[in-house]
Amino acid sequence: MRHSIGFKLTISIIVIMSLAIALAGAFGSVYLGKYYAGKKQKSIKKVYEKVKSISSKDVDISSSENIVRLTAVCEKYGASMVLFDSSWSPIYEYGSGNMLILRGKDMILGNNREQKEAPEIIEEGKNYKIQSTEEEESSRKYYELFATLPSGGIVLIRMSVENFEESISISNKFYLVVGIVLLILTTLTIILITRRYTKPVLQLAEISKKMSDLDFDTKYEGNRKDEIGVLGESMNELSEKLEETITDLKNANVELHRDIEQKEQMDEMRKEFISNVSHELKTPIALIQGYAEGLQEGVMENPEDMQYYCDVIVDEAGKMNKMVKQLLNLIQLEQGENAVQMERFDVVSVIRGVIDSMRIKCEEQGVTIAFSEEKPVYVWADEFQIEQVITNYLSNALHHVDKTKKIKVKILSKDGILRVSVFNSGENIPQDELENIWEKFYKVDKARTRAYGGNGIGLSIVKAIMERHEKNYGVENKPDGVEFWFELDAQA
Repeated sequence: MRHSIGFKLTISIIVIMSLAIALAGAFGSVYLGKYYAGKKQKSIKKVYEKVKSISSKDVDISSSENIVRLTAVCEKYGASMVLFDSSWSPIYEYGSGNMLILRGKDMILGNNREQKEAPEIIEEGKNYKIQSTEEEESSRKYYELFATLPSGGIVLIRMSVENFEESISISNKFYLVVGIVLLILTTLTIILITRRYTKPVLQLAEISKKMSDLDFDTKYEGNRKDEIGVLGESMNELSEKLEETITDLKNANVELHRDIEQKEQMDEMRKEFISNVSHELKTPIALIQGYAEGLQEGVMENPEDMQYYCDVIVDEAGKMNKMVKQLLNLIQLEQGENAVQMERFDVVSVIRGVIDSMRIKCEEQGVTIAFSEEKPVYVWADEFQIEQVITNYLSNALHHVDKTKKIKVKILSKDGILRVSVFNSGENIPQDELENIWEKFYKVDKARTRAYGGNGIGLSIVKAIMERHEKNYGVENKPDGVEFWFELDAQA
């Protein structure tokens, strides 16, 4: 409270007003008496100047017209006056009667009867003098002007002067009371006025504090037209711009973090990719190099051994070629270079076509693929890419089927969604590895995968294709084998 603007302003004005009242009282005590005496001195001289003017214009100062003028002057300035002719006979008197006549005669004779002490000369001119005197009995103070007129007469003008000290004391007490009352009223008025200004200032301070805490919901709601209103509107504009700027910065920061994470992921993927490719190529390259050097050095002794060496080289080169093609296909899918060409086609005919293309491999292993669907079933997808998915599923099933040699392809339709599943009998995939089999170069059984020429890319291609189609896919362990599946739209 004591640090608020309203409190400081109120205290400042109270101090200033108190000092002003005290200075006024001190100034009055010192100078008011002199000012009052000076005014009385000027007034008595004005009466004298008027009498002197009348006397110079008309020697018969006792005429009725002059009497009226003299009376008007005395009434105006509150003066008592007596005029003597050249023989010291009174010809006009106003105010004090015989007392002033006696006082005039005493002054002529130099007497000072009924006065406390000798008069104090205040001012003395060529034909006049002004003095201050005090009556002994009443203690009343007077200014007296004694002068010789141009007509030869003598004038005595007397003007009462109040007790200066008493008057000043009364005035100071009066001004003190008035000052205290005014000080109280002014203080109350200032408090009311300052509240009118400090309340919106405090509101603006609260808004600025919330803005510093990034809270931009609170707005200035005043409708003032003065500087506070302008400041409030500016605070609202500043709040909106800060909120927009900080929002933009946050969005930019999120994008930056996303870009950094994406770059880190890409760097990690690139490193992993290079490592995996290097690992996958190391074995076939080593085999090709070894068998090629054997042919070059002629280590084989008969045509059968030479043919075996050549078969190994061709087989390993084929595996390398297959892996490179699959990698290029996967990269194109992940980078979006192979756009999805949506079309309506019969998925049954596609499945049968893939089964027919794998007939020779199946006969070599003694495996029969069971697929009983005969009627056409139409779906919406990219036919070429879905054919790749089916091929990879069947190829994976053929490589992992156990001695029971069971592979089944099924189609289930529900609520406009078609699910194609490929089951093969064999060992289950460990539960903690089900999520990893879709990653590039991941192999559950590396030795067995190597035996049939697998490289862990086929299921990654399935993942990329299905994500491009925005459709579900997955794998489930069954009691006697493993089932892979994917879904497509069966309705337009």
